[in-house]
Amino acid sequence: MPTPKPANSFQLRILPALSLLLLAVGLLLSGNPALALVATALRWSGLALAIPFLLARRSLLAWTFFAMVAGVIFGMDLPHAAIQTHFLGDLFLRLIRVIVAPLIFATITTGIAGHNHLGGVGRVAVKALIYFEVVTTFGLLIGLLAIDISQAGVGVAMPAVTAAAPIAPLVSEPGWQQLILNIFPENIALAVAQNQILQVAVFSIAFGIALARLPEPKREPLVRILQSLADTMLGMTRIVMYAAPVAAGAALAYTVGSTGVATLIPLLKLVATFYVALIVFLVAVQLPILVWAGIPLRRFLAAVAEPTAIGFATTTSEAALPLAMERMEAFGIPRWIVSFVIPAGYSFNMTGSSVYLSIGAVFAAQVAGIHLGVGQQLIMLATLLLTSKGVAGVPRAVLVILLATAGSLHIPTAPILMILGVDTLIDMGRTSMNVLGNCMASAVVARWEGAMEKG
Repeated sequence: MPTPKPANSFQLRILPALSLLLLAVGLLLSGNPALALVATALRWSGLALAIPFLLARRSLLAWTFFAMVAGVIFGMDLPHAAIQTHFLGDLFLRLIRVIVAPLIFATITTGIAGHNHLGGVGRVAVKALIYFEVVTTFGLLIGLLAIDISQAGVGVAMPAVTAAAPIAPLVSEPGWQQLILNIFPENIALAVAQNQILQVAVFSIAFGIALARLPEPKREPLVRILQSLADTMLGMTRIVMYAAPVAAGAALAYTVGSTGVATLIPLLKLVATFYVALIVFLVAVQLPILVWAGIPLRRFLAAVAEPTAIGFATTTSEAALPLAMERMEAFGIPRWIVSFVIPAGYSFNMTGSSVYLSIGAVFAAQVAGIHLGVGQQLIMLATLLLTSKGVAGVPRAVLVILLATAGSLHIPTAPILMILGVDTLIDMGRTSMNVLGNCMASAVVARWEGAMEKG
């Protein structure tokens, strides 16, 4: 009687390896038209073999990665059908956006008013801003060094026309006064409707401070209601996250189905430069900070794995926000710190974007045949450091920042528009690093504040 159990366990262990082998062979054979049918059969067989293993594990992270692989294969083999799946990703984002504003409002307000953290808000804000500026500066510098070494734009033919896919309207570089003004909401309903996360957070802090100053009998009933709201929103997050693998797979299926893998080849060196720079940033900046702050690496990586994977697949930091906040709170960071630092990071701590911005700007100059001296590169870094904090709420914000910076340095915009061909592939790494960086910021600030629970 006990014999079938080990055999079954062995089968479950061997299935992932066999699945990966079939997928790898199927992908390798995809370039041979004569073996196209065999390659397709191998790829789908590999996917099918992974399902029993996933059903036994029931891990959201495992299902998300499976859906990502399935999405790529679906996009390769059935591109016309894959394009039709885009609405699933949009639907997931709508469900997430419904959660974000009430979650931030409830968690920040109860954190300040319900747990007597009135005096700590200013300290945490200052520490968070210092951390954001230091880390994003390192990101810009590493990106600059990477593109200067790889010279990925040298030899790339500049397009004759600048017309391309529709992009966000170019905005003028905000002055520091406008930058500060944009942090504060003019109308809280408008801030929620426009998904201005930082403005919602600022309103929540002010509301929490005002509530904390009320006498206990007046404060307590509203705090209890808001605490219930926060718990309900976190519960709703867990429900919505069951749809995350479907959204991740649909996003990749649409990308591969609509653009095709072949579009990546001409700008492959740029993509490789970005991902190498990202790895260097992780090893040379992020890892030492985690060690210095005394944050347990294994537990931290386990906590951020799912939000980072969702950010990678959907290319939207917003999609990972509620889950990231929940995981960081479970990691041992007080709710009031998590709910302030992570939303603030969406405007001030775009670590993945900072690595990419200097790469994109210098790439455009190299394609245009413009040599940027040391002085010009330093001016460019200062410009990017400022402008990257000003347009976080604009669609395709990174492209807007690059266009604004190119204008100030007299770099043609055509090379920047070329990047649109591989922007989704780059955006996967960029977004996942933004999510990881904001989770890490909350952990570092909490440790700096001496408020992190021992796990």
